[in-house]
This record gives sequence, C-alpha cells and structure tokens, in this order.
Amino acid sequence: MNNYSPDTQRLFFDDLLNCRDLGGMPLKDGGCFRKRVLLRSGSPSLASSKAHDMLVDAGVTCVIDLRSKSEFVNYGNPFADDGVTDFHNIPLFVGDPDAENDPTMDFLRTHHLGDFYVIMLNELGPNIIEVLRVIARNTSGMTLFHCAHGKDRTGVIAAILYLLAGASREDIILNYKVSYEYARDFLDPLIAQREDAMKHTLRSDAHNMEIFLDYVDSEYAGDITLFMKKYGMTDSEINELRTLCS
Repeated sequence: MNNYSPDTQRLFFDDLLNCRDLGGMPLKDGGCFRKRVLLRSGSPSLASSKAHDMLVDAGVTCVIDLRSKSEFVNYGNPFADDGVTDFHNIPLFVGDPDAENDPTMDFLRTHHLGDFYVIMLNELGPNIIEVLRVIARNTSGMTLFHCAHGKDRTGVIAAILYLLAGASREDIILNYKVSYEYARDFLDPLIAQREDAMKHTLRSDAHNMEIFLDYVDSEYAGDITLFMKKYGMTDSEINELRTLCS
C-alpha cells in the first residue's frame, strides 16, 4: 500500500486549470514516474495571462493541444506561433463539442464518458500515437499536453503513459477522478447550466476510467504496448517513451 496523493502533483492551480506534473506517480517496480518531464492541464486559453510565461519559465518547451480543430480556431492558444515552444494541435475529438448537434455529444446523452474514451482508442489511434511520438521526441525540456478542462482527452493520454510506465490500476483511477475536484470552481457553474443527461460529461467519475482500463484489459490483455504496436509504434519507440517516463 503506497501513500500516493495526486495533490502532490498540482502546479499553478491559481493560474492554470487542473495543471499537474505526471511525475511522482508510484510504479509497480518500486520506482516512480519521472518528475519535470510531462505536465497536463486544462486549456491555456482559459488561464490567466501569466500562465504562458510561467510555464515557459518552468521549462516547458513543447505543447500539445488535444482539442478539436474547431476548438482551437474558436478559442486560440497562447503557445501557437509564440516563437518559443514547439506547438502541436493533435485532435482527440472529431467535430465540435460546442455544437448543439455534434454526434459525439449526442452519444454522451446515453453513454458514459468511459465509452467515449474507448471510441478514442478505436477511432483515433493514429492521433494518439502521434501525440506519444511528439512526447518522446522532446528531450530538451518539459512537454505540456492539454484539452479543454484537462480531464477527458488529457486523462486518456495520462492513463496510457501511466500504463506504459507501470502504475497501478488503483492509482491511475485516483489520478483521473480528482480532475473534477481540481476544476470544480470552473466546472460547477457549467454543470448547473447543462441538461440533466449531460451533467456527467463535466465530471470525472471513477467508473469512466474503469471502463477504459477494462477495455484495455479485454482487448489488449492489459498490455498498452499492444495498442501502440497496432497503430505503428516500434519497439524502439516504445522503449524510448518508457525510458523518458520512468
């Protein structure tokens, strides 16, 4: 039994929504996920004006925006074309979550977020692999990856990286479910405005990550590298990424 607490990973919580260092997560081999390599957060476009400079000063050299093209266009990103960071927009959502009749959002009226995470694995595998390759290539500083609230698309990438490094199922679920707690000051007013069938999409209930991990167990025998290889990652690339993390 370890004493892992996601609270120890929080960063810039007054200036950037749900920002955390992935480092410090205990691993099954007795080690821990490397610190100051990977950060996760909500969108910098929702952050204070200081967030960009704070992150650059902290050592962020690469930023991966997981939002859809429409989200990126509509809300922008202070790291895009800043001349300082290596910026990538690699969508893990097809469509526009703000659109009234978006098919994915309509799907979520009758399904769990965890079911959406499974769809991401099945339909956006090449994009996920592109994200992982960008992360592996950045060895000159920290990489920040984010979506809108740092909860769903960001949570899936974090879970994949933790699975690769050898974190426990229990800790991965705990790391996921605190997202709502860390972002609730921002999310609760949005939840109050949502129709009842959609309120769950702004939380991070544990069963969503359980659905995702159950699928990895059933489809890939619990070995996330089988997913990576299915979509083209080589053993060398996987080992490079694992070394970066642990």
